[in-house]
Amino acid sequence: MRKTIISIGFIIFFGTATAVAGEDTAEQIRHLLEKETIQRADAALHEEPVTVTATRATRSAGGIHDFYSEGDYWWPNPEAPDGPYIRRDGETNPENFTAHRQAMIRMNQLVGDLTSAWILTGKQVYSDAAMQHIRAWFVNPDTQMNPNLLYAQAIKGVATGRGIGIIDTIHLIEVVQSLRLMEAKGMIDKEEVRTIKQWFSDYLTWMSTHRYGIKEMEAKNNHGTCWVMQAAAFALFTDNREMVRFCTERYKTVLLPNQMAADGSFPLELERTKPYSYSLFNLDAMATICQLLTTGEEDIWNYTTPDGKNIDKGIAWLYPYVKDKSSWKRQPDIMFWKEWPVAQPFLLFGTLHHFNKEYFKTWMQLEHFPTNEEVVRNLPIRHPLLWIQ
Repeated sequence: MRKTIISIGFIIFFGTATAVAGEDTAEQIRHLLEKETIQRADAALHEEPVTVTATRATRSAGGIHDFYSEGDYWWPNPEAPDGPYIRRDGETNPENFTAHRQAMIRMNQLVGDLTSAWILTGKQVYSDAAMQHIRAWFVNPDTQMNPNLLYAQAIKGVATGRGIGIIDTIHLIEVVQSLRLMEAKGMIDKEEVRTIKQWFSDYLTWMSTHRYGIKEMEAKNNHGTCWVMQAAAFALFTDNREMVRFCTERYKTVLLPNQMAADGSFPLELERTKPYSYSLFNLDAMATICQLLTTGEEDIWNYTTPDGKNIDKGIAWLYPYVKDKSSWKRQPDIMFWKEWPVAQPFLLFGTLHHFNKEYFKTWMQLEHFPTNEEVVRNLPIRHPLLWIQ
């Protein structure tokens, strides 16, 4: 039974490639996700917006409108309890301030659920509810977030903010995707969408010119990947063609050749204390970049470096360990080993562009609505209906 009455033609507005997989694939995805998605969206209709202004971070050097978070792997020094924190890689400090990050993830989840239900049903009540949360974060002067991350990933006694905090806003990617879909169908007031685009334009300018942003862009691991993933998404939404071209070239000339090994693995992620989940995360981010930047003019999905590296090789290397995690012979992750994998975005996007029945079968069988906080935080794409034709 086909209830999707508004999704036809969406793909031409995405700035992404038309999927290779047929309508039957998209219909299977809709059928799989429809019931749970609408249930979640119906519950979301009763949720009020919560932004950074709802919780003041007493350790933040910023103001009430500034996003604040603290470095996950930083702990009090047992030899100097009142001194600067020290790093314990892969071990999350449960006492760190996370309220703003949780609020952003919540907003992303609500907007994604509501927009997905709108796609499935065509009911404006869902898109209107999604816009309430978006207005609170990006339009309403009383509750909006400032368009920068000057105070993200702070470390007590070390830094009031750091460039790696930019990774916290990967949860705005599906918010932007929702906005693009709603704008394409005329569901947003033109003046309001201009205001929202200005917010994202300001944020994109900050993350591409401030020293924090430049340092994050130049990171050699998943942080550099996530910078490009975000910049590409925000540039497409704000029609910043120069930044779109920059992200395309950076993927082709920096990310892919420097991060991927000849066998398709990511050595810098494998060195971490959570090598499995970091490999998943980086591949998800790279696949999302390919999804965003592949157009009729540029086929990033099929781009191969002179020495033979491409996104398909990365998927082929990691896929066996997703299908059968027991085949992973490296050290298990120091934390959250049992929670992975879930329905990873790289399998979804790989299915859409290079239809592989095995990838699709595995993706369909994995968890599509994870609840573990660590998993949700490290899953940039959680609403497949925003991305299929």
